[in-house]
Amino acid sequence: MHPNPIYHDAEAVQNLDFARERGFGVLAVNGPDAPWLSHVPFLLSADGTVAELHLVRSNPIARALQDPLTAKIAVSGPDSYISPDWYGMTDQVPTWNYVAVHLTGTLELRPQAELHDLLDRQSAFYEDRLLPKVPWKTAKMSDGVMDKMMRMIVPCRMRITGVDGTWKLGQNKPDAVRISAADHASAYGFGAEADILAAMMRGAGNGDGS
Repeated sequence: MHPNPIYHDAEAVQNLDFARERGFGVLAVNGPDAPWLSHVPFLLSADGTVAELHLVRSNPIARALQDPLTAKIAVSGPDSYISPDWYGMTDQVPTWNYVAVHLTGTLELRPQAELHDLLDRQSAFYEDRLLPKVPWKTAKMSDGVMDKMMRMIVPCRMRITGVDGTWKLGQNKPDAVRISAADHASAYGFGAEADILAAMMRGAGNGDGS
């Protein structure tokens, strides 16, 4: 996370809404020699206090969860390289603009009996975005297949105790300069989400032109 506090002015609800909408992040816990990382889809509760997810049973994080562990989920958003030439002003340097939210909390295993409901709710969350496609449901699986697959994964829950977000969108630049960089980022297309980042940059003004 960028240390400059100007990029950390988003309200907690904005950070939580962003994380909930993305629904995918990097889960990290301390391992014996280095951090253990796992890329996971998750469901964030309406009040932002609980993230639900599942792990493959053989995942080192799952194996270490005999007792709850302190953990983080890093949720990345749109990002792009920003060329200093795009600002239209002298003595600028290259940078990278991005949005990221970190959720901190305590990760624990949940009873296996909760797994099927979790999977149903996770798939429904994403399938609803594909309407009017008929939503996929676990009931479409052949007899016995779903139970066999569920034996390989475990349900987990993270109770969230901290939320922080970096919204590095050029807020430290004059409005006209930041918007110029946004227009160029969109035009040059650095990454599939450059247009989304550019829209965020255009709306990131401080209201005083600074």
